[in-house]
Amino acid sequence: QVQLVESGGRSVQPGGSLALSCALSGGTLSTYSIAWFRQAPGKEREFVAAISWSGAATDYALSGKGRFTISRDNSKNTAYLQMNNLRPEDTAVYYCALGSHPYVLAVSNFGSWGQGTQVIVSS
Repeated sequence: QVQLVESGGRSVQPGGSLALSCALSGGTLSTYSIAWFRQAPGKEREFVAAISWSGAATDYALSGKGRFTISRDNSKNTAYLQMNNLRPEDTAVYYCALGSHPYVLAVSNFGSWGQGTQVIVSS
């Protein structure tokens, strides 16, 4: 059974950095595209970033452009989200998701969610 496990979330001060990880078990990461989403309290889940199976193509929400970097290491079956210059509005539970079409970065391509990891940005 395919399972995603996110990690790396914690409390950090504004302007700080975090690196989130998304580890896949029960499957081969290179057959999927990967995306990160987040959900803040009282808000709907929103797209953060996505990456194609090889890493050649990426896409970012405007909120994270220039601050967030999505990457992957297929040999480790793990994807990452590097977040720099964090803001209080980045506070949310961050989820990774598998995309069934490895080249497609559209939001509709993604499902098979992990359990999430909490990020809190506060002074």
